[in-house]
Amino acid sequence: MALLWATLGFYAAIVAAVLSTSWLVRLDWQLMLFRPYKQWPGLHAFLDYFVVLGQRGPTAVLIAAWLSWRCWRQRTLRPLLVMASALFLLNVTVGAAKLGMGREGPHYANVIGSNEMFLTGDIFPSGHTANAVVTWGILAYLATTPTARRTLSVIAAVFALGVGATTVYLGTHWVSDVVLGWAAGLLILLALPWCEPLIALVERRLFALRDRLLGAPAPSEPAPTRRRGPQPLPTAARQGEEARPRGEPAVAASRPGTAARAVGGGVRLRQPNGRAHTSRPDHPARPVSSH
Repeated sequence: MALLWATLGFYAAIVAAVLSTSWLVRLDWQLMLFRPYKQWPGLHAFLDYFVVLGQRGPTAVLIAAWLSWRCWRQRTLRPLLVMASALFLLNVTVGAAKLGMGREGPHYANVIGSNEMFLTGDIFPSGHTANAVVTWGILAYLATTPTARRTLSVIAAVFALGVGATTVYLGTHWVSDVVLGWAAGLLILLALPWCEPLIALVERRLFALRDRLLGAPAPSEPAPTRRRGPQPLPTAARQGEEARPRGEPAVAASRPGTAARAVGGGVRLRQPNGRAHTSRPDHPARPVSSH
């Protein structure tokens, strides 16, 4: 949240600096009149190809192909849905800012020293720069290990900084356009976590639609657990209950040894005086001698 609010404040400060024709606009004109592409003409051919890494069409196709393979391997649609969400936010926010502020580019500037705002242009912020930040930054956002995230973050930063500087070298953007493009792309990446619940919902709906179209059976719910009632006595226990004479107390045998003593040695009853009384003596009575 701190980084998000700091980037929003930086975005607003750049717009305010251009609207007020501050030192930032003077820097724009100084670099434009310096014409870097004429100072170092040997770089022109290479940078003409390098700037393609910031164009939305080629980079979107390249990244989408890689993310499609990941979706197939991981059996998920999240990588492609994250990319679609990021590109949607990019088109809406950056496109609206371009058309709303209508700034002319360096090749179409009218008055030296002016901010060239609210005319017929559409270069503020730089779309190449913002697209480079978002498109290559998605790879770092979707990384699954810390090492991959750090590596892809460095690659995304190099491409984003390089594409922005290349547009200034070629004279297609002001410096302030590029700086605002970096901020605009970073805002989109920072906003992606708020899109995750909607992305998960869309993924579930798409999988459900696929299952219906393919005729796959819906996952069955587990049968409700029935509450077990009193269980019937075993057969041997029922036979013992039937064989016991009426009126004779039943013996609860909690242990196997207790049941054996109850069967072999008679039933022991507890008397009020605490002595054990048996239904028959433990030892047979001796016969009385005739002497």
